[in-house]
Amino acid sequence: MRHAHLAIALTAVLASAGARAEEPARDEAARQRFERLSPEEKEALRERYRAFRSLPPERQAELRERLERLRRLPPERRAEIKRNYEAFERLPERERQEMLERFRRFRELSPERRAQLREALRDVLEASPRERARFLENLRRWRDMSPEERERARERFRERRRR
Repeated sequence: MRHAHLAIALTAVLASAGARAEEPARDEAARQRFERLSPEEKEALRERYRAFRSLPPERQAELRERLERLRRLPPERRAEIKRNYEAFERLPERERQEMLERFRRFRELSPERRAQLREALRDVLEASPRERARFLENLRRWRDMSPEERERARERFRERRRR
């Protein structure tokens, strides 16, 4: 999540620091927003900017590109991303860390496997409430299994697929 914080800080800092000289009106608005921040908020922003500047140049470039992609999104999508981020920030630290770990593991999967998981999630989200409840119950039962029980269940599933 540190990189998400850095990307958000980069957005604010670049905007407040006048990173786009070709857009003076935007720079002025950003400067005014910065001036309205409390001294603590300004210092936090400066600290995030220092953290950003300490990153390798290629990581800085990657974050700048993400910022540009964010800026190109429709306002509704940007608002949705902001709401999701704020909801994530409100979670207890333990839950945030668990989510970050799951996301890290997801990113380590092959592109094909990630696509399969996205499709499965889409299916669950589009399912009827009854089907979704059945899926969640199966998921609960799966989580309650020991690793050995899970492996036996996988093997039974493989056997059925071979028939």
